Amino acid sequence: MTIPPLSIESAALAAGNLAGTWWQRIVDGFSHAAAPEVTGTELWVAVGLAIALCLPRASWRYFGLLATVTHELGHAFAALMTGQRLGGIRLSLDHSGTTTSYSRRPLAAVWSTFWGYPVPAVVGAAMVWCGFNGWGPAAMSVGTLLLLASFLFLRNLGGVLITAAAVLAAALLVLFVPAGFIGHVMIVLGLALLVAAVRDLGKLAAVHAKHRNRLSTSDAYLLSRSTALPAVVWIGLFAAVVAAAWWVAWQPMAPVLAGLFV
Repeated sequence: MTIPPLSIESAALAAGNLAGTWWQRIVDGFSHAAAPEVTGTELWVAVGLAIALCLPRASWRYFGLLATVTHELGHAFAALMTGQRLGGIRLSLDHSGTTTSYSRRPLAAVWSTFWGYPVPAVVGAAMVWCGFNGWGPAAMSVGTLLLLASFLFLRNLGGVLITAAAVLAAALLVLFVPAGFIGHVMIVLGLALLVAAVRDLGKLAAVHAKHRNRLSTSDAYLLSRSTALPAVVWIGLFAAVVAAAWWVAWQPMAPVLAGLFV
């Protein structure tokens, strides 16, 4: 079967128009929008959706990959901001990941190793704040561009596939979700990342308490090996940052939930 040249040209033109629309939406996202009106009932639904993405195994199998991407990008960004050479990022479908960086400064290596487990919570809190304050489209644009930039550092097929799926999901949201509703989406995704951070911290604690044969996969263990502080202290510091992120996210949520009881 021969495809008429006109059909190929039309398809290319349509793809070009779609790409142009997507890019314009990304650019337009960097302006402040009206803050969304979030009711108490809607917020409870958002919390329920966040839990539904993170707790059941069926949904966590997929959403947990986004938490892993965020975790590894946290390591990568912390390495770059301290002048380290980033060797690459590897992601696997079993939710494991590795970020390789090189530094002759021990403190820089400690810094980049620390910023893994807390980062999904920090990003989640930022997304919730942006969602409530009219910066939801900006958060979506920044997130999409960071995911695209991460392709420069991916070093395995699994990482490419996982990140490509995340970029595709972000692109579909940018293209087909009205800008006025993006803030609501950011609140749900931000809450889900906050829940994911707590889940991953529980998994980390279980490795140290029950599955010590897997200690080599623990950032807290690696930090304890390179510093004078035991792993339990590092886990406590992870938890402190996650708790602080939850506190930040709670600030715009509290008045909305309080309105249910007025």
